[in-house]
Amino acid sequence: MEIDGIAALVTGAGSGLGAATAEALAAAGARVVGMDLNAEGLTALAARCGATTVAGDVAKEAHVATALDAAAALGPLRLAVNCAGIAPAARIVGRNGAHDLALFERTLRVNLTGTFNMLRLAAQRMQALDPTAPDGERGLILNTASIAAEDGQVGQCAYAASKAGVIGLTLPAARELAKTGIRVVTIAPGLFETPMLAGLPDAAQAAIRALPPFPARLGRPEEFARLVLAIAANPLLNGSTLRFDSALRLPP
Repeated sequence: MEIDGIAALVTGAGSGLGAATAEALAAAGARVVGMDLNAEGLTALAARCGATTVAGDVAKEAHVATALDAAAALGPLRLAVNCAGIAPAARIVGRNGAHDLALFERTLRVNLTGTFNMLRLAAQRMQALDPTAPDGERGLILNTASIAAEDGQVGQCAYAASKAGVIGLTLPAARELAKTGIRVVTIAPGLFETPMLAGLPDAAQAAIRALPPFPARLGRPEEFARLVLAIAANPLLNGSTLRFDSALRLPP
């Protein structure tokens, strides 16, 4: 896929992986729309790279439709990148009793339902585009899971379940959309330098930073963004989930 001149929608663009991806796409010539509930982060993103921004909830159809309309107004919408997500930690049975069911449902709503909501609505728009040479590709939908989907730690039941769901929908979505030339690929990042990590206590951060085998450091958001560009450029990447984790396997 040629990035220059297309419209691209990135969710979770107010910070972290989404912000880095939006900036990289803009630098590559895409006309970017960033979506997030973080209005302050979106303002900063627009100042840095000129992205159009839309404040909204990825699990709400009307909000996603508004963001897709904004992207389609800039050019052919050929790329949607799902980076929006939350990662609350809670034990099944903790000091205060059983896991809050509402917290579990909210995590699935943002991480899984929000991803599927964007996927279905973006695919509907992409199907109406003219195919591009040489393979007849119309678009790419790129989702973000996590290695927690396979290596979920204690306290991560909600998060791990939501990200496992993202992995689970990747292949059937790619198979269904193949007939219209739309690819679906998922990245499962390991541990990255993001605001999500920065919110942890210092001791927890230190323990986490010591985990990756090689490179023996946390990933950088711009490295995630470079992988997004590489996936877009290689049409044979389809229906797969790519672990992106420095050979890390999370301990319990």
